[in-house]
Amino acid sequence: MVAGVAVLVLALLGGVGAWFYARNLNNDLARTDPFSEITGGRPAKPVEGALNILLVGSDSRDPDAPVDQSSKWRADTIIVMHIPSDHKQAYLVSIPRDLYVPIPESANAECGSGQRGKINAAFAFGGLPLAVRTVECFTDVRLDHVMAIDFAGFKQVTDALGGVDLKVERTITSIHKPYRTFTKGVNHMDGAEALDWIRQRKQFPDGDFARMRHQQEFLRALMDKAASTGTLTNPKKLHDFLQSVTDAVTVDQGFSLMDMAVQFRNLRGENLTFVTSPHVGSQTINGESVVVSDREKALAMYRAMAGDTMGDWVKANQKPAAGDGG
Repeated sequence: MVAGVAVLVLALLGGVGAWFYARNLNNDLARTDPFSEITGGRPAKPVEGALNILLVGSDSRDPDAPVDQSSKWRADTIIVMHIPSDHKQAYLVSIPRDLYVPIPESANAECGSGQRGKINAAFAFGGLPLAVRTVECFTDVRLDHVMAIDFAGFKQVTDALGGVDLKVERTITSIHKPYRTFTKGVNHMDGAEALDWIRQRKQFPDGDFARMRHQQEFLRALMDKAASTGTLTNPKKLHDFLQSVTDAVTVDQGFSLMDMAVQFRNLRGENLTFVTSPHVGSQTINGESVVVSDREKALAMYRAMAGDTMGDWVKANQKPAAGDGG
């Protein structure tokens, strides 16, 4: 999402009028301060160098619930996006929402001060501030920016692009009304259909991991459609897409759309590598099904992220086809 917006905004920076347009888009973004309680706040990091961005997709039952407070929101999708210092690639690490992790007592508490639970519960307990603190404690990676989007926002953004093409690996019937049938093969989906598809999990042998895989594939398809000639050369479609994104997301106070556009103008779908946080599968702990982290593999991967050597880690650990969605 970040890279897709960046690509499109850059296309508008051809003149003074376009610059003002981009600035107005930046000003239209909803803002929150998820870092204020962490070590008394932290200075904004320059866009130069490596960046780590927390992307949170919520299945909020209350669209007006504030993202910075404990609420009815839960993080249905959690991705740490690492952009190396050369800004030529992006690594998106999906963290299973049921991953069993230590959750600090509060956003300004020490790591290890609370109790263990599913990582998505941190969002409900303390909003984005506690979610940021929990992810940082688990990964030992400093997060520089945060972007939150409700699933209703995914629908709006997809429709603004005229839908996306997604591969369906098996014919299934949705568990949600109106109980759509998704037929095996490539399906062109509008926003409602794509949202429905990426929420399915019970019909697949690997359950929630299939859902994460579909989300990764959706993000890649969305970005490629956004950066396509059909979007960039159509002023109305471009404007509708940009407006839908700014309407749908909430970002931190230091997030600059224009800085992102300049720095990440070369990113495309083929530059994205999707990874799932290493785990040993599901187990039952204290009566609930949770995903258990592979401690050694996860530690090595997050150390590579913190040290800006993710490329080396991926080459050593990922299967050849893993960069294409898994």
